[in-house]
Amino acid sequence: MTSIASSRNPHLKSLRALHGKRARERSASFAAEGEDLIDAAQRAGRPALEGYRLAGSGLGGEGFADVEPAALAAVSTLGSGTRVIGVYEQRWSEPSGPLCIYLHGVADPGNVGTVLRAAEAFGAACVALGPGCAEPNSPKAVRASMGAIFAVALARVADVRELPGELIALVAHQGSPLPGLGVALADAPALSLLIGAERQGLPEEVLAACERVVQIPIASDSINAAMAACVALYELSRVPAS
Repeated sequence: MTSIASSRNPHLKSLRALHGKRARERSASFAAEGEDLIDAAQRAGRPALEGYRLAGSGLGGEGFADVEPAALAAVSTLGSGTRVIGVYEQRWSEPSGPLCIYLHGVADPGNVGTVLRAAEAFGAACVALGPGCAEPNSPKAVRASMGAIFAVALARVADVRELPGELIALVAHQGSPLPGLGVALADAPALSLLIGAERQGLPEEVLAACERVVQIPIASDSINAAMAACVALYELSRVPAS
């Protein structure tokens, strides 16, 4: 097979365009770079779009199109370049339980991707994104997710009343300490944990729609959304010893 040598190749031009949000929205697709992400997609049963599973010459093996390393580096978002890139369909679903994490105003894509990674690690069914959130399919968010973007359901939510189960707001220094569920996640009633941005938190209208307000007891003023999600998910997933 002849390697793709020119960055003007139509596939590479399309891939480079996916660096921009508008192109990702128009094509409803996104790129993932590196062997770990490509492997995560494969484990999740997410095939790359036809013709968009690319690897540096001789590196990808069966199912990959060969690309000269210089041409592949020219379309990479990584400073050091990459060995493999895949392009995947964006997938969106309805918010689902038993445990849904809702983010409001979390504008940093690294935080959004890290929340996805934590959601996969602790068994949350879904991450729902409200107004003001960074795009989870952006290169930075995809990298920060470490492949969780292929495993955790994503939802867009305009009204928190669309979220499943009891709505629990996580707010710094307000409410009671976050309790554990007390049972295995699969046996727990549905709930949604709502998390806002570090500075602004959750707006009043969102708080008014919640049944409970809880906090993570900390000594400082605040922690960012990704850290809060990790701690909260750990606490919620703990099952007391019988």
